[in-house]
Amino acid sequence: MSGTIQGFSKELTLTVKCFFGFEETLIEELHELGYKKITKLNRAVQLKGNWKDVYFLNLHLRCAISILVEITTFKIKSEDDLYRQALKINWSNFFDVRKTFAVRGAIFSDLFTSTHYPNLLLKDAVVDHFREKDGNRPDVELKRPQVMLDLYINNYEATISVNTSGNPLFQRGYRSTAGDAPINEVVAASLIRMSGWDRKTTFIDPFCGSGTFLIEAALLASGIPSNIERQHYAFKNFKNFDEALWEKTYADATRIVRSLPCEIMGSDISDEMVLKSRRNLRTFSFGRFVKVSPKPFDEVQPENSPVFILSNPPYDVRMEADVEELYQNIGSWLKHEIKEGTACIISSSVEGLKSIGLKPSRKVRVYNGNLDCSFRFYELFEGKRVENLG
Repeated sequence: MSGTIQGFSKELTLTVKCFFGFEETLIEELHELGYKKITKLNRAVQLKGNWKDVYFLNLHLRCAISILVEITTFKIKSEDDLYRQALKINWSNFFDVRKTFAVRGAIFSDLFTSTHYPNLLLKDAVVDHFREKDGNRPDVELKRPQVMLDLYINNYEATISVNTSGNPLFQRGYRSTAGDAPINEVVAASLIRMSGWDRKTTFIDPFCGSGTFLIEAALLASGIPSNIERQHYAFKNFKNFDEALWEKTYADATRIVRSLPCEIMGSDISDEMVLKSRRNLRTFSFGRFVKVSPKPFDEVQPENSPVFILSNPPYDVRMEADVEELYQNIGSWLKHEIKEGTACIISSSVEGLKSIGLKPSRKVRVYNGNLDCSFRFYELFEGKRVENLG
């Protein structure tokens, strides 16, 4: 498949990576975008497409970390096989010797005693190809490479791909300021989609911090791509980059809206966090429609009903106060102030979640960075509270 990078007509194998537990959520998003034949993998999904799709998906996918284009797949019986097969690829078709590159990947094979060694073999094959062809070699840059190669080895099969995104897609480009422990943007977008929010019901985050949930909710409701402010994509460094096609893909996307189809509100007890949230919201045309108030959660009294609450309350890593007491107060607020609606809470504090005192209708294990978390759903109806230790 190494020659297909020069054109857009040939079918490509695209691997879209996501965080643990969000594979079905990503499939649902792809279905909504019109992609039907999708294979579920571990922390990824796979589909067929072309380079127009690569540009489109990098811009529009909210729940993806990166998008890989497969170059080749082959069998190996030894370490030497990996180097020899990688050396056969005409790397000059993909990028120029002046571009920096790096190799990252996942190795699940007893052929290698070190999981880093296969990456070094692929790196050597790329360097040797350019040295033999041009008498020069590209530089390896580990932190911010212009071209990222992905190596996946499962037992005796190796797959080499190019990472068309580069830096992870949660680097949206809209966050000018953040709090001490901001939730990852892709995790936030994935949680919102997993929650089943209808994009019409009033959306509330009473612990909004720097506003990630508010922004991702408004982006979803308005139809503006989450990556609309992102400037860098690795595919711009490939030899086949079609600037005109990319500019059309970007121009066709919604960038400005004059209203939102629902009310979106946030609050935080910290004036500093409210200020940061408002600064981040100013990036977008919908910023003036999202209300952010400096107040504690238990002073939030929604005027409309039903409401949809989605939040990441403080837990051990972000607070010094008693976690169980805070969550008990959250439960009391949900019981007495929220007449009707749904509350979705993500937290790594098991004891805190139990202290809410409401029986969750659903529990999903997810990760926020390295934190093992539970995402819990609570259905709220006036006069009919289902109380139980969560």
